[in-house]
Formats: sequence, C-alpha cells, structure tokens
Amino acid sequence: MTSQVSPTEQADGAVVGEQRRPAGAGAKDVRRLDRVIIRFAGDSGDGMQLTGDRFTSETASFGNDLSTLPNFPAEIRAPAGTLPGVSSFQLHFADHDILTPGDAPNVLVAMNPAALKANVGDVPRGAEIIVNTDEFTKRAMAKVGYATSPLEDGSLDGYHVHPVPLTTLTVEALKEFDLSRKEAERSKNMFALGLLSWMYHRPTEGTERFLKSKFAKKPDIAAANIAAFRAGWNFGETTEDFAVSYEVAPAAKAFPTGTYRNISGNLALSYGLIAASRQADLPLYLGSYPITPASDILHELSKHKNFGVRTFQAEDEIAGIGAALGAAFGGSLAVTTTSGPGVALKSETIGLAVSLELPLLVIDIQRGGPSTGLPTKTEQADLLQAMYGRNGEAPVPVVAPRTPADCFEAALEAARIAITYRTPVFLLSDGYLANGSEPWRIPDIDELPDLRTQFAQGPNHTLDDGTEVFWPYRRDPQTLARPWAIPGTPGLEHRIGGIEKQDGTGNISYDPANHDFMVRTRQAKIDGIDVPDTEVDDPHGAQMLVLGWGSTYGPITAAVRRLRAAGESIAQAHLRHLNPFPRNLGEVLGRYNKVVIPEMNLGQLATLVRAKYLVDAHSYNQVNGMPFKAEQLATALKEAIDG
Repeated sequence: MTSQVSPTEQADGAVVGEQRRPAGAGAKDVRRLDRVIIRFAGDSGDGMQLTGDRFTSETASFGNDLSTLPNFPAEIRAPAGTLPGVSSFQLHFADHDILTPGDAPNVLVAMNPAALKANVGDVPRGAEIIVNTDEFTKRAMAKVGYATSPLEDGSLDGYHVHPVPLTTLTVEALKEFDLSRKEAERSKNMFALGLLSWMYHRPTEGTERFLKSKFAKKPDIAAANIAAFRAGWNFGETTEDFAVSYEVAPAAKAFPTGTYRNISGNLALSYGLIAASRQADLPLYLGSYPITPASDILHELSKHKNFGVRTFQAEDEIAGIGAALGAAFGGSLAVTTTSGPGVALKSETIGLAVSLELPLLVIDIQRGGPSTGLPTKTEQADLLQAMYGRNGEAPVPVVAPRTPADCFEAALEAARIAITYRTPVFLLSDGYLANGSEPWRIPDIDELPDLRTQFAQGPNHTLDDGTEVFWPYRRDPQTLARPWAIPGTPGLEHRIGGIEKQDGTGNISYDPANHDFMVRTRQAKIDGIDVPDTEVDDPHGAQMLVLGWGSTYGPITAAVRRLRAAGESIAQAHLRHLNPFPRNLGEVLGRYNKVVIPEMNLGQLATLVRAKYLVDAHSYNQVNGMPFKAEQLATALKEAIDG
C-alpha cells in the first residue's frame, strides 16, 4: 500500500460526490463514497465477529484496501444483554491506501440496547444506525439503564436511524425450515450481513460458499443461514427505508502488482514461522500453552504437519517453553507463544536459553495488564519486561511488527537473528495486530531470505597435545555465536546446563573473572547484531520527530498525513528493532528539536530512549485497551508542534 492517499483521508467516510440511479424503473439511488467505516455490535453470542469477518472477506475479494478492529468482551461469557457482554467488529474499507480501522463508524449495526448504548458515543451525528427493534423490550432496556426507549425519546434525532425487526424478519424468512424459534433467531446476524452487503454492493458468492463449508455436516443449518443472508439482501432491495445504496470502488492504485489475500496478524505470524522454517531448512516446533490473544497461532500451526510443523499444547507455560528449548537443542526452529502473564512464567527458562545460547523465538502477543488484566484488549506494556524481565544480566533481542501483514516479515527477521546469533529473540505483537486484518501481498519464494545455517560437523579446537576436540563455546569471531551441534553427532558430545559455563570448553565454572567475561560477551553479541538503520520520513525538514514502535504505526502515520495535509511540517520514524537499537538512532534523534513518542503504555520506549541517548523525549500515552485514534494523535501532535 504505497500509493499516495487522496485528500479525503482528512474526513472519515467522505462522499466523493457522484450519485446515480441504476437502469430500470424505480431503481434506488447509488451513491459513491471513497471510504466507509462500519461497526457491527451485539451480544457475544450474536455472531458479530463472524459477521464482520465475512463482510471483510468479501471486501478484500472486491479489491478495497481495508483495516479491521475486532473488540471482544473481557469476560468469557458475560450476562446476555449487559454492557460488559457487548462484542463489536469495526471495518474501514476504501478505494485508496488506508492505515487504521477508522476513528468513528459511519454505520452502526446495533443488535440490542446494550450494543447501542456501548457504541453510540463513538458515532458522529448524521451517521446511520441500524437497530434491531425486536430486542428493545422494557426488560432489555432497563438492564442497561434506559428509562425510556432511545428509539422514541428523541435522543437519536441527530442520526439516520433505521429501525429493523431483524429477529422477526429472520424467523419469518426461515419458517419453511424445521427449526425452533431459538434456532432460527441465531441466523439474524446473517440477515444483517445480507442487508449490509446490499447497501455496499459486496459480493455474496464467497459468503454462501463459506456457509456451505462451515455447516457441511449440517446442511439444513447451512441452508437456513444462506436463506437468512439472501432475505437480508432482498429486504434492502425492496424496503422503502433504505432509499440509497453505496459503492466504494476497488483500491486499484493502492497496491503494487501481485496476488493478495486478507490476513490477520496471528495468521501472518503463523505463515511467517512456517516460511522461516522452510527457508532455514529446519523443522518447526511450537511448545505453547493456550492464552488470549496468542492461541490462534497454536491453532493455525497445528494444521500444517505437511510442512514439518510439530505443535505441543503443554500443561502450563513453563512446560511449553521447556519443550521448545529442548527442541532448539535438538536442531529445530523452536517457538513458544504467549502473552504478558505467560512471559513472567517463562522468564527463568528464557534466562536459561540466554545462557545455553540456543535459537528460540518467544512470541508475546501483548494484552492489557497487570496480571490477567484485560485479556481481550490491546496494550504495549511488555517492552520493559522483554528487555529486563529476567534474573541476572540476560540480554535478549527484541523485534516488533507494525501492521498485521508485517507480522509475516517480523517472524522471518526474528528467526534470522535467533539462528545467526544463537540467542532467544522476543517478538512483540499485540492484540490489535493479532486480531486485526489487512490485505497482504503473497511474496514469491525467491523474495524470502536464505536462513540456512551450518551445524557443527567436527572438532573445532586443538589441545596443546595435538588432540582435536569439540568446544561448545568456541565462538564465531564475527557474530560471537557459539556452534550449534546436534545431539548424537559423533565426536560432538557436550554437556549444557543452567550453571555458568567456562568460556570455550563449556565446563561448569565458578570463577569470578570467567563469569564477568561471559556476561560481557553475551551482551556484546546482542549489541553487535546487524540491524538496518532507522529510516526517517521527513520531506520538509521538520523540527519535530514522531518516534513509534509496534502497532502505533497506523495511527501515527495517519495523524502525520493529516497534519502535513494541513500544512504542518513533521517527521516520522518507526522502530522494528528495539534491542539493539539501530546504530544511527542517536544521530537521527539529535537532528530534531523535539521528539514525541506515542505509546500504549506509560512511556516505556521513551524511558529507554531518554536513558540511552539523553534525549528529552516527550511521551504521549494511552492505556485504555484500545488503539489510538488518528484524529486524537493529530491533535496531540499539533499541540506539541505549537508548544
């Protein structure tokens, strides 16, 4: 997505201005938009994530650029009809390059009073609200604090409200099927999906194929869902309440030539790990314990035994990383996946991996904390834990993807570092990237890096008496990596463990000078990792730099675009490598009078930058479990420029 963005990036859902009437008497008006933001909201059992996912898939196949924000309840099953139980899915799609799921929805689909109350505050005046009127009973409204019906008391007068009895219409559409009323009601999300698909001219064939596949063993259920989907489409076509439908053209100029698919961050990470193992010619081993929001990586990798992938669902976090470290010792590309609470449990074994100097990928899908925190919400608050959350001096490289699709490249980079330098590597994704999605260009195989490594083949040291022996800690002079010897290789038998090793021989050593030397050597190995220089986007010679990392890339870039379109001069840089920092970062920071670092924490990168470079970096922070909004950041950055 490298094309220039149109000026309409400044206003969410701006109308391009063309309105036409299709051929045929009585046909409805069709209005062309350059982009739209839709939010589906309902109970966690209403199928909002499935609805949003299907709308997203059809939008991707149509060729729009898109970005999504699934938002799950933090409770496993909150009481039905309550505010804590509201689940939502926001989709931003456009005919040009976009970067975020959007600040505010142009259309809200509210399946019940709780969904309306939880989300209406985000909806701008003049936007459309589609409401399932069947759920607005006195009991349901009282449950969320509505004394009177918001559909009748004038509180929604500033919006274009479409009252639709979704439940009744769905049940009526499915009366020919042998379903109970409760079973029929479950298809109301498909009715809503059909209606929205009509409103925005989305393809329908993919959804019907999906439903047939998903319910292949229950053909009656598949048929009922397809019937509800078609009924929703027909309702939009025939009802007088929806006088206009909308077109958002494909983003033909937003994408370089190639084959694309829609992909989430966790799926991209999974594919990146498989690609890394193939490029390294190593079997992939995942030792993991299920934890939100990382579990989807375990689920996905378990499907790919045909690529030599082995997955082990352990009884706890410690067993998961212990098994992965054992696999690394045995010559696999070893991975463990978790979230922040799991990192704490894995910390001692990560320290062991640092001491053993074996390649291991530790993937942390960050979420709200501390402790279990907000398990379904996003946060960037594990950076300092990844940097320092182990006993003793145990340095570990840290890599962070910037977008859902970039998780693929980040996995390859983390594997490169781990294999080349024989070290555990942290990959810091987060819930926003993991569950969000965007178009991804499928790379050609010859574009992928060659990650093959040479295992130790024979003795590497000659004793004074001429005897040739294998020293497990004899290092490569360039990378300081020790040899990787596969157990069972004749003549390369060696012993490793958690107690400090003697340099070279790997024998247990309590010598103070040796410990000091080994600690400094392990640090020097990390400091010497070859990472690309920081790239700065500064077309106008700005005085202020916005520095970010991880998933803040989209909101920061969107905010910078808005400010530049308004005539402001502002520079931007984004870090993938957080340990070690790029070698030119200090020089880059020194070029600017002011540095602002937005983070979804209380200033962890800012703390590191201040400490290392003595730069008076200013923090802009948010820890509410949601990603930054572009307009919010643009306002804060404008104040920083003027301040």
